[in-house]
Amino acid sequence: MKKKWFKTLTGAVLVASLVSLTACGAAGENKPNQSEGSEVKGTDKPITLRIVWWGSQTRHEATQKALDLYTEKHPNIQFEPEFSGFDGYFQKLSTQAAARNAADIIQMDAAYLAEYAGRSQLADLSQGINLDDVDKTLLDSGNYTGKQFAIPLGNNAMGMGYNKAIVDSLGIKGPSDGWIWDDYFQFGIDAKAKLGADKYALYNSLNDLFSYDMYQLSKGKGYSVTQEGKFNIDKDTWLEWANKHIELIKSGVILPPDQWATDKIGDPAQDIVINGKSLIRRTFASEFPGLANNMDEAGLVTSPKGSGYLKPSMFWSVSADSKYVEESKKFIDWFINDAEVAEILGTTRGIPVSKKVLAAMESKFTPIDKAQVDLINKTAPNAQPFNPGAIGWGNFQKDYGSIVDLLSFGKSTPEKTFEEIVKKASEYEKNASKIAK
Repeated sequence: MKKKWFKTLTGAVLVASLVSLTACGAAGENKPNQSEGSEVKGTDKPITLRIVWWGSQTRHEATQKALDLYTEKHPNIQFEPEFSGFDGYFQKLSTQAAARNAADIIQMDAAYLAEYAGRSQLADLSQGINLDDVDKTLLDSGNYTGKQFAIPLGNNAMGMGYNKAIVDSLGIKGPSDGWIWDDYFQFGIDAKAKLGADKYALYNSLNDLFSYDMYQLSKGKGYSVTQEGKFNIDKDTWLEWANKHIELIKSGVILPPDQWATDKIGDPAQDIVINGKSLIRRTFASEFPGLANNMDEAGLVTSPKGSGYLKPSMFWSVSADSKYVEESKKFIDWFINDAEVAEILGTTRGIPVSKKVLAAMESKFTPIDKAQVDLINKTAPNAQPFNPGAIGWGNFQKDYGSIVDLLSFGKSTPEKTFEEIVKKASEYEKNASKIAK
């Protein structure tokens, strides 16, 4: 996948790199196609579309402005928005979808697409949306069993965001592109020595499956769950990870679990880096604006070597139970293709997918926007293949976190915790096997 998406990337001029990222062929056109020829048959009667998404306050505010603009242009369409942080988002969505009460328009993550499309909970979006200016490989990331169940909204990469102002003031070697996990842990130790007793350097990633996947990828052992739905956590690698975290929690390098538990990425009050509880955290490129806009100076570097990967930042999907599928398609068409809404949204959902929108925006990119592009470009050459997830495993991340929490709080041992993870994973494997049949 990585070779298809990013084979044209070079370290040359930012604009050239950015345009190649989305297979650009639209240079010289100043205004994006505003859904020409892609009008979806709908209705003029008053309707309310429920729409849900996760993200930072920056994304929330930009999305709300976009919704207001759409209603201004289409007075019969009102929105009932609901937004939150990522934590708990898919647990709530799972409950709603099972009760056939999901929102009309759903922000979907690539890791969960198979879960919802495989259960026939999403509408087919193969027709009725102008996708001519979206790179086919990126578009295919929203395809499941030959149907388009999700429309990508941006390009993305996994990296590390940190409080650059504080790190620079400590006089230590800070995070850098091309570092390895040993460098990451040593950075935490060095920073702790300068911070003092009640300050912490590293975020507590022990119960975060995303972070563990990054570590296991760096060891060449793949993702924790295969695309076929098989449990794949390597015991020795996981014990190494767990023991290192326990050591650093005890020495005060890693944020204690009771202070980490309420973390919400991008939230000015609860994000552990924004509020000063930690110096660094994993972050997707698309999440960086929420971090950078709430700090004096934020930095963004690649994930430790061998652990970075590329993915669609997120998608819009439509519930299969929606009464307004056609109206929802019309909104999505506008959202990805309209120049005016692109000005509002900026890069709050990653680098825009429409080549024409991108061509119109590139000259206006801020340093924060360019940092996102830079992370994608630097990750691309050695990116791990992205794992879109497996049907039946949608809630495993949550259960994994709950099990490992006991270890974080000193109520279990690494060996016992791993046994519990394996036990829980076997339940998911059996369930996935039943669904497949």
